[in-house]
Amino acid sequence: MQDNLEYNQITGVVEDVVFHNSESSFTVLDVSCGGELITAVGILPEITAGEKVVLTGTWDMHQSFGRQFKVNRFERYLPDTAAQFLKYLSSGAIKGVGPKTATQMVERFGDNTFNVIENEPERLTVLRGISKDKAKLISAEFKKQFAVRTVILGLEKYGLTPSECIRIFKEIGINAVDVIEENPYILCGDSQIVSFDRAEKIASELEKAPQPKYRLRAGISHIIRYNLFNGHTCLPRKKVAELCCELLGVTEDESQSAIDEMLGNKMLIPFTMKEKEFLSLPEVFRAEETIAEKLRQFIRFSASDMDAAESDIDRIEKYNNIKYENNQREAIRLAAHGGVLVLTGGPGTGKTTVVKGIINFFEQKRMEIMLAAPTGRAAKRMSELTGYEAKTIHRLLEVEWTDGRKPDFKRNKLNPLEADVIILDEVSMVDVFLFSHFLDAVGFGCRVILVGDPDQLPAVDAGNVLGDIIASEMVPVVRLTEIFRQAKESLIVTNAHDVIEGRQPVLDAKDNDFFFLNRDNPVIAARTVTQLCSERLPKAYNYSPTADIQVLCPSRKGDCGTINLNRQLQNVLNPYSENKSECKIAGRLFRQGDKVMQIKNNYDIPWERGRESGSGLFNGDIGIIQEINVKNECMKIVFDEGREVVYPIPSASELELAYAVTVHKSQGSEYDCVVMPVGDVPPMLLYRNLLYTAITRAKKMIVIVGSRDKLDKMIDNNKQNKRYSMLKTMLKQ
Repeated sequence: MQDNLEYNQITGVVEDVVFHNSESSFTVLDVSCGGELITAVGILPEITAGEKVVLTGTWDMHQSFGRQFKVNRFERYLPDTAAQFLKYLSSGAIKGVGPKTATQMVERFGDNTFNVIENEPERLTVLRGISKDKAKLISAEFKKQFAVRTVILGLEKYGLTPSECIRIFKEIGINAVDVIEENPYILCGDSQIVSFDRAEKIASELEKAPQPKYRLRAGISHIIRYNLFNGHTCLPRKKVAELCCELLGVTEDESQSAIDEMLGNKMLIPFTMKEKEFLSLPEVFRAEETIAEKLRQFIRFSASDMDAAESDIDRIEKYNNIKYENNQREAIRLAAHGGVLVLTGGPGTGKTTVVKGIINFFEQKRMEIMLAAPTGRAAKRMSELTGYEAKTIHRLLEVEWTDGRKPDFKRNKLNPLEADVIILDEVSMVDVFLFSHFLDAVGFGCRVILVGDPDQLPAVDAGNVLGDIIASEMVPVVRLTEIFRQAKESLIVTNAHDVIEGRQPVLDAKDNDFFFLNRDNPVIAARTVTQLCSERLPKAYNYSPTADIQVLCPSRKGDCGTINLNRQLQNVLNPYSENKSECKIAGRLFRQGDKVMQIKNNYDIPWERGRESGSGLFNGDIGIIQEINVKNECMKIVFDEGREVVYPIPSASELELAYAVTVHKSQGSEYDCVVMPVGDVPPMLLYRNLLYTAITRAKKMIVIVGSRDKLDKMIDNNKQNKRYSMLKTMLKQ
């Protein structure tokens, strides 16, 4: 469609910057063009009143603001008249120069003003209030500003967006254009500014082809980095070489030579498992190595022994008015005795009961206790179940984000957490990077209790932390297996255990909390899901369609995938209304009142929660759109934990509707009612752990809609997607 648009070009002078979003660089300008004042909108970084611009784009009629020029590309030039100089300098474009100073400069130096600022800053000292140091600062700021513009102009021809160009300038500096024209593959390295495919495209557009070694190195790194998203922290060397030949069209010898060179330069780290050589990226290797070393230290130099006597546990039982079974008592004893403990078990086996008992024991000893979980929803659930405050791991570690969009954890080995005991829940969904930072911030002498269910899906990101720790047999593990009497009354609990053991669940109950509606046709199954959420469940059980009911899909595609169901559910739960504002971004329609999910980590977006403030939204965060302000190009969204965000509309490509989400995205969450379609599940997703994870997300009710044949195949298939990871081997070494 974009190719059919008729592009126009206008030339003018920027009269006013009406609006500028520093996050996205979305800008609204008033441009004077041939005696007419035109409104121009688009991604226009670092632009200032007084500049001459050449804008390429299309005319558009905005429903609220009338005729606008939507900018696709732009060129900018320095002002060339004294009047334009004055407008530019008076706008505050250069730090240290306000309207009064600007007037002095233009009156003194006239058309030579910019030359003096750039090349003869010492002459500025004749003006009142400008010292030698200030003159140097003004000149440096001027040069820096135009260095950014030079980089943008030099790189935009390769399809890089202005915001990408700004990131490149911050990371590489003023020589960014030369560096990238020599080696465009630097853009898909550690900083991941562009994908490998886009780096390939840039390379193909260069006048001089980059050296083959740059492409080989980037291709090999891309193969290993890409597989992080499949959960692998390393790959067999043989497999990497094969994929390299396939991806880049090179010979086996060329790929093996490149691997050897990268190993020699420490761009890759080798690791041997079962007499096979594996390859890992340095930062991934360091993360798993940190985990293994820290856990070994906890085992070798554990916290000071502290016995939980039978009388202590009896006293906790009496306090909570419960009776512990043997494994639960053993968990409390081991938590008191050692430095690290893993507590596992399925639903209804009393993990929360044990956690509360452990908390009670350490409270009696007047010890400082901290609770944490990977996500806001999981932390909130932990708080509700235990009665104690739980934080997200990021919040616990007091994370901040650098310009390079990398986390900076204020809590680390130099500034450890001030706790005697830390209990971390939902460990199955924690990736190696976050877990290594967590352990890095745990001081010696602190006890760590890791709680999770290894039968659930592993983390969305790289690693198999909980599974590897348990499989290593190096850390004390207590498995809770007995389902308690009250839990046995719930088919959600008993059917979850049946599914994970490969047994057929009870599907024909009429008066419990687990229902199966047989719909072999995926189209009819999708229609049934929509009816359940919009009519049947709210009417029968007084459930809120957005707050209480969550649709969990095995996949995104198909009639029963999240894409189609979100569209249908939006139409019935939040239909079009003249009273509701809406916007369309990247083919997605968002409307005031919609339930949405953040699908990509964004460390820059600020949020407020009462008097508390911070920044950062994470993959999987869910919120409700409260307001859409088309004029200011922003939305007001309230996310989990009451975090209120002013969200730039140009960044809304990082949002999706969340009436229906994938099972993978639901990890760590719990919902009053889960509706799960199993109509057209792709074969690679027909496995037991996925079904088990969906069932265990339901607190009060689950309704499965779809094909009995698909359901049976999921129950019968216990083959999990294999993850290559080094942690188990590292722990045993």
